[in-house]
Amino acid sequence: MVQGVLSNGGSTLSYTAPPGELFAGPGLSNQTTGWDAALTTVNVHRIVLTTHGFGTGSATLTFTIKSANPAITYTATQTVSLTETKGVLAVSSASSAPSDTVAVSVFNNNATGTVTFIGTLGGTGSGPVAFSQSNLPAGLVSGNPLVPGSAFPRIYGGVVYTATDALGSTFSGTFSLHVFGYVVVPPPVPGNYGNMVNPFGNGFDVFQQHQAVNAIIAGWTATQADPATHFIRHPGTVPGAFTFEYAPYGIGTGLSVSDPGYDAAGTGLTNGLVLRASNNGPWQQFIPQPNGTLKNVATGLIISPNGTGAQLRGTAAPTPWGGSVYTWTDFAHLPG
Repeated sequence: MVQGVLSNGGSTLSYTAPPGELFAGPGLSNQTTGWDAALTTVNVHRIVLTTHGFGTGSATLTFTIKSANPAITYTATQTVSLTETKGVLAVSSASSAPSDTVAVSVFNNNATGTVTFIGTLGGTGSGPVAFSQSNLPAGLVSGNPLVPGSAFPRIYGGVVYTATDALGSTFSGTFSLHVFGYVVVPPPVPGNYGNMVNPFGNGFDVFQQHQAVNAIIAGWTATQADPATHFIRHPGTVPGAFTFEYAPYGIGTGLSVSDPGYDAAGTGLTNGLVLRASNNGPWQQFIPQPNGTLKNVATGLIISPNGTGAQLRGTAAPTPWGGSVYTWTDFAHLPG
């Protein structure tokens, strides 16, 4: 909608074409008795209506707006209802009827999480359509495509989209936006994210990824692909000791490897290793020995395996076949 400007005490009404647009076919109609204003300037950039200064009546001004770009073919017809009172002009109403229609489609890109809006012009129109959104949840910024942000996951109803054609005509609608949350995986802790691995490639493993207090710690092949074998190594409070926090994909869980000194998992092993709420107690601290074994601070026992998939346990002596020898391996050096 192009806005007219009244000047000279209301005796002159002028319309100027916005940048990139042109006027065509201006004319007056429905002139009543007493109307004396006339079009005094008419070209593709400017329309001027001027009164003789004494008329009283009404009329309709109609003109067409089109793009200066010949590749954009659609038009908008603007109709202005005018009144004149003793030579003073006034606009009683104005409307614009574009010759195009806009069909809007929405594409949800599940790969990127973006929402893309597509506008297709119908009727006699051709040209670009721009989109914006309003009433968005906090954390999302209007745009096309509508990109992922930090909005709280839920379904937001009443989100408004606005399509704007090249002549400035707007078309609006509403839609429901479903925001999904996902875990942002922080980068691994350099050097302290990995596993204790024996010569046979088996390390600590949270059995069946059961993230809970008293979950069994078994011996299993430690890999980058298996989150059950991901741990963060923390310095202990006892000199030379470490604790091992379960950390699938590098995200700490607040649960650490422990030999609680009793059968916490109900497997029949008094010194079977389990997950417990992380603390600085001696049951969760293990000291690497000169021979490569790990000794629990509280029990004085050595961590030993009993075959792949079996619960790790504390033993008085290491296994004679070398399974009790553990070396810290950071995540980057675990097999894929």
